[in-house]
Amino acid sequence: MAQAAQGHFHARHDVTTEISLLLSEIRRLIKSSGPMPVWRYMELCLMHPQHGYYVSRDPLGREGDFTTSPEVSQMFGELLGLWAASVWKAIGQPPLMRLIELGPGHGTMMADALRALRVLPPLYQSITIHMVEVNPVLREKQRATLSGVRNITWHDTIDDVVEGPAVIFANEYFDVLPVHQMVKRETGWHERVVELDANEKLVFGAAAEPTPRFEVLLPPLVRAAPVGAVFEWRPDAEIMKVARRVRSQDGAALIIDYGHLRSDAGDTFQAIARHSFADPLKNPGQADVTAHVDFQALTRAAEDVGARVHGPVTQGDFLKRLGIETRAVTLMGKTTPEVSADISNALKRLTDSGRGGMGSMFKVLAVSEPNLTSVAGLSDEAASSEAEE
Repeated sequence: MAQAAQGHFHARHDVTTEISLLLSEIRRLIKSSGPMPVWRYMELCLMHPQHGYYVSRDPLGREGDFTTSPEVSQMFGELLGLWAASVWKAIGQPPLMRLIELGPGHGTMMADALRALRVLPPLYQSITIHMVEVNPVLREKQRATLSGVRNITWHDTIDDVVEGPAVIFANEYFDVLPVHQMVKRETGWHERVVELDANEKLVFGAAAEPTPRFEVLLPPLVRAAPVGAVFEWRPDAEIMKVARRVRSQDGAALIIDYGHLRSDAGDTFQAIARHSFADPLKNPGQADVTAHVDFQALTRAAEDVGARVHGPVTQGDFLKRLGIETRAVTLMGKTTPEVSADISNALKRLTDSGRGGMGSMFKVLAVSEPNLTSVAGLSDEAASSEAEE
């Protein structure tokens, strides 16, 4: 499972003073408090108040470290806009609808979604936009991208968004939430840590003592993993927050990310810098550090709080069911051969399973209030027939 997200691609950065400061800080913490759990290291790399990767820079696009689906083609955001419209209709066309995006990047996806929604004036007039974003650099990009949009508000957390019916988008959001790694030893499952070697270089290790009764919580497939296996898990707090909101206040959330359909052992902790892989322990704060999303764990947590789950299915299947191929043909019929070729390439990138394609590695899961029995592009029947990864 330790492979790159194929929407995410890299080169080495020079170590800067800023990065050296974060590395120095991590070394100091390890010396004073002992080895650091992987989840804490990841949290510092991404969210350190001064030197965290997501706090101070624009990581997206050609000049950044990776490219996401909305940056590949306008078709992605347009189809998500139409998906939101289908949810709005299914829940009775409420007079006020919140459109919430978690980690909205440059605002490209929201802009494309809103363009698609303009064809439905009753819905477009009912929408308020809520962008959950902590990065001040990206907030400014989003303001520029969405400069003509009314009724838009920025928030640090979804907790701050006013209550009421909502459609929530989370595209490549869960993969950057800090992940715990556990290593199986003869003595049990030990928390994986980051520590210092004799030369003060960051290296992986494991806690001396096993985590008591950890195996009791594990799916049978993981429990049977061999000694030396790594298992990754994330706390359920974020998915439960989203699930509780749509369960109690009407609406649905759409989660799109790279990951696996069922809980299994495997080390997917990785760093992406300048569209290539990097060593996640080198130059902390300078690269995007992520781990694959466990969609079975998301499903279990959402169902545990009483929400209904739809899917997961692959991104390729989801977009095809929403009509991306027809949309591509329509766009290609209105433009030059050069632009048509770009549209065709974007379609392949978003839906294909081969090298460079995002179609099968990325999965799509919807979480809704219990009475919403089906949603566009996803259904319980479709999910049960999906081949396991």
